[in-house]
Amino acid sequence: MATADKTLKITQVKSAIGCPKDQKATVRALGLKRMNDTVEQADTPVIRGMVFKVKHLLRVEEV
Repeated sequence: MATADKTLKITQVKSAIGCPKDQKATVRALGLKRMNDTVEQADTPVIRGMVFKVKHLLRVEEV
């Protein structure tokens, strides 16, 4: 199981235009506002689930 001391570097590589509203909301909830934005989030099951939902729009690296 993922632990909170690890982080994920999440970068939005595709636009959310044309995606369903729930996917757009998930991208915003991750803290991403535009393409090529990068955020670091704690590696938790909640964040992993959000990333899985919009994995076609993101690039994820473990830090």
